[in-house]
Amino acid sequence: MHAVVVKVTINDPEAADSALREQVVPGVSQAPGFVAGYWTRKDNGGLSMLIFESEEAASGMSDRVSGMVPDTVSLEGVEVREVVAHA
Repeated sequence: MHAVVVKVTINDPEAADSALREQVVPGVSQAPGFVAGYWTRKDNGGLSMLIFESEEAASGMSDRVSGMVPDTVSLEGVEVREVVAHA
């Protein structure tokens, strides 16, 4: 398994929450190879970890992230990492 780790700055929390629930989560969850997704927030920072069955599927999602990020947040970084353990 591989994870896509996405870091954002949240500019408008209410609008960002709405876009996350209505657009981002449904779009990501339908991606090929999707296993699970976790979106977290602390103050005005957001960090998500999107788990995929393969490196290829994760890389495909990482290429699409910038087009999926709503205007209510600023994209700070995206990286693909190998999942080495989970419980």
